Amino acid sequence: MAKYGFKGSYGFSFSWKRLLGISGFRTSIARKYGVPTTKGGIERKVGRSVMRMFFPSWGYSKRKK
Repeated sequence: MAKYGFKGSYGFSFSWKRLLGISGFRTSIARKYGVPTTKGGIERKVGRSVMRMFFPSWGYSKRKK
């Protein structure tokens, strides 16, 4: 049984996507253009848009930028 989310690796994991820079590229695109590149990010963005259609005042920040 894997404890604390390690799933068999003890402090070391390898990702070929990180090695090639794909993860960093996707992150930079997401930050620059506001386009989510993960499944969870896309679901949050779509859900927020749907909620804004029904409740226009929801989802907008009251703080100034």
